[in-house]
Parts: sequence; structure tokens; C-alpha cells
Amino acid sequence: MELAIGILLAGCAIGAGLALIAGIGPGIGEGYAVGQALSAIGRQPECKGSVTTTMIMGCAIAETTGIYGLVIGILLIFVAPNIFVNILLNAIK
Repeated sequence: MELAIGILLAGCAIGAGLALIAGIGPGIGEGYAVGQALSAIGRQPECKGSVTTTMIMGCAIAETTGIYGLVIGILLIFVAPNIFVNILLNAIK
């Protein structure tokens, strides 16, 4: 039974690590978006307001995927092990 609990906890830890990898994508995407926005503003300074507004909206939407990954990682670290261990112990009884 201890082995089963250990495997369960290891699975939760691995899943949390994989969920937190989701933060890489938004970081790369937001950096690219800001770079392209600065390039557009450099070419046409008069459109600074619309480019900045669109860039900020896009970055906010892109950041939600990173936040979802963080929430899933936190749930897998702190909430899921207790629930899964209780299910396992009830199934064994």
C-alpha cells in the first residue's frame, strides 16, 4: 500500500511539473508581441495608441494560459494528493 501511495504522490508531482511548463509559452509569445509592437511604433509613431492597446489585450489573453497552468500545478501539489490517497484507502477497505 505504501508503494501505491508513493506512486500516486510521484504522479502528482510529475503532473504539477508538467503543468508549470505552460508558463514558457506565454513568456515567449508576450516577448515576441512586445518586440513586434515596438517595431510597428518605430515605423509609424502616430499609431502608438492603437498598437499599445492591442498589444496589452493580446498579452493579457496570452497570460491566462500561464495562470491556468499555475493553478493546475498548485492543485496537483496541495489538493489532489489528499483526495487521491483517500480514494485509494477507501478502495482498499
